[in-house]
Amino acid sequence: MIKYFRSTRRFFRWMVPVLLLMAVGAPAMAQAAASSVGTLTVERHGTQGPAVILIPGLESGPWVWQRTIANLRKNHVVYAVTLAGFDGVPAPAPEPKAGTLLDRADAALLMLIEQRHIDKPVLVGHSIGATLALRFAGEHANLLSGVVAVDGLPIYPGMDKVSAAQRQAIAAQVKAKLAAMTPAQFKAAALSYMQHIGVIDPELAAREAPLVARSEATATADYMAADMAADYRAALKHANVPILEISPYYAPDFSAPPMVMSEAQKTAYYQSLLANAPDAKVVSISPSRHFVMLDQPVKFQQVLDGFLARVGTPR
Repeated sequence: MIKYFRSTRRFFRWMVPVLLLMAVGAPAMAQAAASSVGTLTVERHGTQGPAVILIPGLESGPWVWQRTIANLRKNHVVYAVTLAGFDGVPAPAPEPKAGTLLDRADAALLMLIEQRHIDKPVLVGHSIGATLALRFAGEHANLLSGVVAVDGLPIYPGMDKVSAAQRQAIAAQVKAKLAAMTPAQFKAAALSYMQHIGVIDPELAAREAPLVARSEATATADYMAADMAADYRAALKHANVPILEISPYYAPDFSAPPMVMSEAQKTAYYQSLLANAPDAKVVSISPSRHFVMLDQPVKFQQVLDGFLARVGTPR
């Protein structure tokens, strides 16, 4: 990976389409009543079985998990959360002492589990939601049965090759660029991202791109900067629960410079970033781009079901 990030210019050329990790939709289903816990908005689905908490990625909402919810709600109690500032949920007023929006989401997740008396759930997160799930496992493994991280890691890919100070500087630049986008630029970036990185099907990307307009650009900037500056790898030594990382792979995206990489190489790279976790495994799903649950819903559900069967009921 290091050769792909040797220069700032090359780094940002690769990073530009990744600045917005957008979400795409799925078949409609009845929406559950939502409630608030800290900065999270929470929907509950299902009435019995082990608990699963679904955490969508940047600018996503529960609709990205609709197929997953429909499959799980028969035998699980599913909590689908939305991070403040996304999917029409207003971002809270800044509270410097509370930290970034990602910090506040972490605190709200703990509040959700404690206030609702959720018995050792499995966290299933996508993108920045997966990063949040891994962070939480490093802090509160005793409260969990396991973690499924869908293309989200304890450190932003490529940032393991630069210093902490460099990560902070890059994150600040990205935050400024995102916050300065006009609505038209934001919308155009969303469409471009989903067509080239989000999902394989361009018609699906174009059809669902307007959903990102429900989110706030300033909130996106805050979360994205926090994600790019962070490094949660050391804390994973405390994550004494099974962890499954799902790595999507779409060969055409990795066939030309600066991103030439085989499926096995990408899997190994992801595994290296999880090396501190006592029980972490990376599984590749292909062909798929970032939103695995939408590009490969059947394969994704099979992998998820296998993991849930492995961890079983709360210990």
